[in-house]
Amino acid sequence: MTLVSIVQTIWAISAAGLIVLVLLHSPKGDGLGGLGGQAQLFTSTKSAETTLNRVTWTLTVLFIGLTIVLSAKWLA
Repeated sequence: MTLVSIVQTIWAISAAGLIVLVLLHSPKGDGLGGLGGQAQLFTSTKSAETTLNRVTWTLTVLFIGLTIVLSAKWLA
């Protein structure tokens, strides 16, 4: 497995993760509460929403960065 294929795999996983995370966001700010229940992992809905936002932004930066690296063919 080459470095390019590893980066492409990470890029595809980040794309799929972004799709899921964007769909979890509620347009009214309900966030994870809109899935039919509260997130039991978090102490409040606000902390769940904050965590969801941070993970979404992290994956966004990763996805855009890997897109630039792959399109510029810096690894090939």
